[in-house]
Amino acid sequence: MRKRQVVLRRASPEEPSRSSSTASSLTVRTVRYGECQKNHAAAVGGYAVDGCREFMASRGEEGTVAALTCAACGCHRSFHRRETETEVVCDCNSPPSTGN
Repeated sequence: MRKRQVVLRRASPEEPSRSSSTASSLTVRTVRYGECQKNHAAAVGGYAVDGCREFMASRGEEGTVAALTCAACGCHRSFHRRETETEVVCDCNSPPSTGN
């Protein structure tokens, strides 16, 4: 899992300058489902995957059973490798430097 920190600074004329430093952060998680790992030959004691490279939801609204089925291979989403990317967005304000 990769963690990436993005620091944003506001410099809008409407916002008054602050003399104390404050910080707040927001964690954003993005989940992507990669290649299918279902073993189609498990019943006969072998190992064979279907070669599906990425989960594509079949027709259906988000949260329905149809949205959990892959349109390419027909497998459930849980057979596809789950990739999670976490991004931490930090809104940091620091006091202005005096230049000394």
